[in-house]
Amino acid sequence: MTIDVAAARAQIPALQRRVDGRGAIYLDGPGGTQTPESVVEAMSSVLRAGISNHDGPFVTSRIADDLADNARLAVADLIAGRPGEVSFGQNMTSLTLAFSRALGRTWGPGDEIVVSRLDHDANISPWLIAADRAGATIRFADFDPDDGCRLRADHIAEVLSDRTRLVAFTHASNAFGTVVDAREITALAHEVGATVFVDAVHLAPHWPIDVGAIGCDILVASAYKFFGPHTGIMWGRSDLLESIDAVKIRPAPGTGPDKWETGTPSYESLAGVTAAVDHLARLGEGPDRRAAMGPAMEAVRAYEGSLSRRFIDGIAGIDGVDLYGVKDGPDRTPTFAVSIDGITPQRASELLGEQGIFTWAGHYYAIEPIGRLGLMESGGLLRIGMVHHTTTDEVDVAVEALDRLAAGASLAGLPDPNG
Repeated sequence: MTIDVAAARAQIPALQRRVDGRGAIYLDGPGGTQTPESVVEAMSSVLRAGISNHDGPFVTSRIADDLADNARLAVADLIAGRPGEVSFGQNMTSLTLAFSRALGRTWGPGDEIVVSRLDHDANISPWLIAADRAGATIRFADFDPDDGCRLRADHIAEVLSDRTRLVAFTHASNAFGTVVDAREITALAHEVGATVFVDAVHLAPHWPIDVGAIGCDILVASAYKFFGPHTGIMWGRSDLLESIDAVKIRPAPGTGPDKWETGTPSYESLAGVTAAVDHLARLGEGPDRRAAMGPAMEAVRAYEGSLSRRFIDGIAGIDGVDLYGVKDGPDRTPTFAVSIDGITPQRASELLGEQGIFTWAGHYYAIEPIGRLGLMESGGLLRIGMVHHTTTDEVDVAVEALDRLAAGASLAGLPDPNG
């Protein structure tokens, strides 16, 4: 499917893009964007109306049941999965820790667990802990710092064996924006009989996701990354999930997706999850939400690709600014890790923040990627991210700000991208 960037931009409405009235530039992507009003209203409506727990014979309980069912259906539409295979938790990290604890009970000495050095620590530490408890061996798949920090299938293949029980990797790097070919790696892992766990937290707001096309066994995401509430999401093949004993209390369901949900969910947040998916679907066209999701996310990817090219071209001529990750090609999200000669990432982030340009500095929980580059002790990197409602003017202001930082100049008087 080919999407014209101009046409894609035309599909993306002028969203409510400011939260503080100062015209701040939320340049760290979903970590610094506002929640759409429709999501706020959906959550507020639930709280105003009153809510109960589920499975009761009265109206507020039936509403809770509907909220959970609707959220599962919405996420299924987002990732092209089935609603009966969608579970929710406090966040992706909590879900991964709980699932790794359960899956780790099936491992023993001699088993091997593969993780990647490209990942956020939420998809590494849970497996380190579970493997240690089981007496299993951890094997790291490396990425290539000299090739756009890409994690390729051959990097995974190097550490696979007939003893591999799990392969866990990210679909897109939260550190560098690098997108990973999840389908190819999944196929390799399945050849040796391994379970495949994919972290799609960083990819979800930027690219379409189709769990059937990927072929993975488990996929996790976080609703706040795609402009919803702080709620974790786990999709998993029903046959796999049913075959594993969840770590749960005795009255909790023993089957179905809520088998993996610890305690009472945040129903107001589930309403927000549904509204966030609806918000994205409105960027596309189709007879129903699932049909609209593909065109919507392809439009997002195309437009954000134009932002990426503009940013990369803009900083290419700045002496003293180095970009880590993919510098050309389509296999990246609009998330950029840079260093600036003569200034620490933390100080750069502070100065940018004073001008209303929001960025992150350090390792942002990607301790393996930043450590692999040898940058932990020097303060990591400066991360700059964009989303589908970032404007080209905002990108240009960010580039100018980096140019000034590299030159040791003041950031005072930066152009206002809002006119």
